[in-house]
Amino acid sequence: MSDSAAVLDDLRSESEELDRLVGPLGPGRWALATPAPGWSVAHQIAHLTWTDAAALLAVTDPGAFAEDARKALAAADSFVDEGAAAGAVLPPAELLARWRDGRARLQQALRAAPPGARFPWYGPPMSAASMATARLMETWAHGQDVADALGVPREPTARLRHVAWIGVRARDYAYVVRGEEPPTDPFRVELSGPAGELWTYGPEGATQRVTGPALDFCLLVTQRAHRADLAVQAEGAAADHWLDIAQAFAGPAGAGRAPAGRAEGA
Repeated sequence: MSDSAAVLDDLRSESEELDRLVGPLGPGRWALATPAPGWSVAHQIAHLTWTDAAALLAVTDPGAFAEDARKALAAADSFVDEGAAAGAVLPPAELLARWRDGRARLQQALRAAPPGARFPWYGPPMSAASMATARLMETWAHGQDVADALGVPREPTARLRHVAWIGVRARDYAYVVRGEEPPTDPFRVELSGPAGELWTYGPEGATQRVTGPALDFCLLVTQRAHRADLAVQAEGAAADHWLDIAQAFAGPAGAGRAPAGRAEGA
């Protein structure tokens, strides 16, 4: 099994888990507010549908994607909200069908991609495995928003390793997007996986270290929980600052979540 096939299998499983949450919902529950300001459950699924469609275009028609990306980036931040809003007004059954169809078509296209192929994106070009990993990270993160809106706890799985990997790889991006200079020294990250396994990144002897549960680290880098509510620890001033700004997603620095018990923006 190729690396991309393994990641695509995990992406499919992650999507199916979220599908089991939203598939049975009545129309009224699709309108429930999620922790993302202004976004309902429908907005979350519409955003995933929109991004899957963009990824499919990048894989199947890079030229058309480049033109769409140029227009989207010219619109600054608004294109993300506009894409979600356009899908959120659809009847839930239609939105659900579009999401299912789009993600199936993207799976097929990525599995058929020739070895070594790279596809354009809003940042650097990506391989099939990287594209699938990014889609899994987004599916997990927006799925967390949906689960929070529904009040449903989710069991962490080994698929979190993909989210953690992006969070570590995106370390320097978190600085650059804020106009800061990334550290020159590597960090050591040690995370305990859901089954008690240890996931490690970076040289063992690094003086800047981050440790904690993989779930908490993933919630931190996707900005789905505030650092104060998570058991992620830093050793070293540079590592400590990183935990304040870390983000696994492309785009401008997000506002993140308020600490538990405080209103957003309080």
